[in-house]
Amino acid sequence: QVQLVESGGGLVQPGGSLRLSCAASGRTFSPRAMGWFRQAPGKEREFVGIIRWGGGSTSYAESVKGRFTISRNSDKNTIYLQMNSLKPEDTAVYYCAAGRLATMAVGDYDSWGQGTQVTVSS
Repeated sequence: QVQLVESGGGLVQPGGSLRLSCAASGRTFSPRAMGWFRQAPGKEREFVGIIRWGGGSTSYAESVKGRFTISRNSDKNTIYLQMNSLKPEDTAVYYCAAGRLATMAVGDYDSWGQGTQVTVSS
């Protein structure tokens, strides 16, 4: 069983920055990838980005490319989402996930955190 705990959400003005963290624990933690997803009110959960655990390569949704960066600390089993140049449309609950496939599909991830709210508003 893998436990994921996100932190770092909050309220930020447009153009501002936030950094989210996701700490993983559990004896069976050995994912192929860890990802960030988000869900806005009334919308489906969508892919934000992933980091492949083995090599550390990343992939991003087009909507966040160039603004968001995923990194990791393997020793701490923790990943981060640095979000810059935030826009009101980035407002959502952000979830981290761990899975055995490095894909953009929500259904391919079997461990999820509880989510952290990010609100971008003036």
